[in-house]
Amino acid sequence: MGTLIVLAILVLAVMGINSPGWWLLAAALIYLYVRYFRVGQGASGSSSGGGASSGSSSTRMDSDYHAYRRRRDRLAKWERRYRRERPWNVKK
Repeated sequence: MGTLIVLAILVLAVMGINSPGWWLLAAALIYLYVRYFRVGQGASGSSSGGGASSGSSSTRMDSDYHAYRRRRDRLAKWERRYRRERPWNVKK
């Protein structure tokens, strides 16, 4: 996904040689890329309530210690609930 965005930025920059409108569009695309895709790579999973997406959120870095603790406590709660509801499916 990032490769396509960078390629689109380059194409807009080349097209913008004669037209400043394309430069503005390329600048807007750079802003959106940096704001939402590059910096906030794990931001899409930050509001999840747990479940299947909690495994993928463990690879992202938390912004501070409190966010880390909230995520870790939520994951522990889900694991305890899973063990309680499915005792036959837990490895010992």
